[in-house]
Amino acid sequence: MSRSLLQSNKPHLPSVAKPDFGRSSQLRISQLSFRRRLKYFYWRLARMQGSSRTIARGFACGVFAGMLPLFGLQTILGVLLAVPLRGNKILAMTGTWISNPLTYVPIYTFNFHVGQWLLNKHDLMSINFDSWQQIKESGAEISLIFLVGCLAVGLVSGIFSYFISLRLITKFRAAYHLQRQRRNWHSHHQKD
Repeated sequence: MSRSLLQSNKPHLPSVAKPDFGRSSQLRISQLSFRRRLKYFYWRLARMQGSSRTIARGFACGVFAGMLPLFGLQTILGVLLAVPLRGNKILAMTGTWISNPLTYVPIYTFNFHVGQWLLNKHDLMSINFDSWQQIKESGAEISLIFLVGCLAVGLVSGIFSYFISLRLITKFRAAYHLQRQRRNWHSHHQKD
């Protein structure tokens, strides 16, 4: 048979529209991916070893370390703080993610203003930039203001994150155990 004869006798099937992977479907895929990640994090947190207080202490250590301007050392500091406080080291590492390239500027600007308020130093605009000595002295003053602000905000954030995470972890674990009990009850009664 010739090729033309085969092509002319080929059954005509309806054409199928190609899937549209436009902006709306990509958004749905990313939302689904985000939900999946949240669900994964939820189950990991519910199943994590250690008491709820241990996990919350670890997270609080990480948040405290994340508020300090020690770029690259925040994770190490968070873990080092979690060791004597008997906190979860994995959550200490996770807590430092509060400061990242997207949040550096707002966090550290806020910390600086808190330091100014705590030390009552609002006269930094009167610096004479022609005087090297005054610039050097004001640099030390600015560093002190920044450090005090970071320590204060870090301490408050750490304490706040401890209580919030303790409450959330307790709820997650209670829901997880309730769901396991229901699943066990249903599987036990289906066997009978």
